Amino acid sequence: MKSYRKELWFEAPKRRQIIHITPQIEECLRESGIQEGLCLVNAMHITAAVFINDNEGGLHSDYEKWLEKLAPEKPYSQYAHNGYEDNADAHLKRTVMGREVVVAVTNGQLDFGPWESIFYYELDGLRKKRALVKIIGE
Repeated sequence: MKSYRKELWFEAPKRRQIIHITPQIEECLRESGIQEGLCLVNAMHITAAVFINDNEGGLHSDYEKWLEKLAPEKPYSQYAHNGYEDNADAHLKRTVMGREVVVAVTNGQLDFGPWESIFYYELDGLRKKRALVKIIGE
């Protein structure tokens, strides 16, 4: 069995931003040479998420609105975590959106359903953060 590991680095210019990363993951898969196996992608920061869904701007806007209703950024004083940083909402939003995704690899391709793409969701940006890509298989 082969194993491949790579870190993808991001620096979102806004506090929250959804970044389509399917092309980078497909490039990692090509680099790995793995034809059959599993691909894990996970955010390596507790204020970022990785998820799979449709690459459609309206849906991404809906995520922003929905998550802001669930865990509003302000007022910062509503959260016990806030003090040193003002990012308690980002921690909560990450819990909802998830830490990682796993995609089957079949015939050297990500084995997606219709309309599926992979996204990195920065929830407390303006600094460098990373996601891990780990691919195992033959």
